[in-house]
Amino acid sequence: MKLEHSFTVPTGIDEAWKILLDIERIGPCMPGATIESVDGDDFTGSVKVKLGAINLTYKGKASFVEKDETAHRAVIDAKGRDSRGSGTAAAKVTAVLTEDAGSTTVVVETDLDLTGKVAQFGRGVMADVGNKLIGQFADCLATTISGDVPAAGAASAPAKKTAAKSAAKTPISRRWRTKS
Repeated sequence: MKLEHSFTVPTGIDEAWKILLDIERIGPCMPGATIESVDGDDFTGSVKVKLGAINLTYKGKASFVEKDETAHRAVIDAKGRDSRGSGTAAAKVTAVLTEDAGSTTVVVETDLDLTGKVAQFGRGVMADVGNKLIGQFADCLATTISGDVPAAGAASAPAKKTAAKSAAKTPISRRWRTKS
């Protein structure tokens, strides 16, 4: 299944490129994600996702397989296994950045392959979940870039409320499309 998302972050392309390649900095912005280790272009971790009534935790590894600074294009290959052993997930994620009047638009294309129980969910459900996760990621990223909260996700409850308010004030635009 192919999914396409885009969002705009409030910074220039060179700064956005550096931030988006810093997995330890942006990892905590992905809802349910935990980064366990980073070794150069390789990293390990887990992602918790809820699809309908099913809670899933995928543990796995990912690697940057391409980083083209000139084209501002990065490709990540990720593979994981459901912690209950009932399925796998594999994704090739391509992000392309373009500058737009002092901000940066990030287009993310994901080629996703799922096995196990989760594979029974239709494209619409998967797209809806993906849209929600990318939206939360974009809001957190904008807040992180503006420097209102630490990216490490160690913010206290009041700081998280402040982050949410700041994110709401930060100009973010998003669009989503599911490809066949």
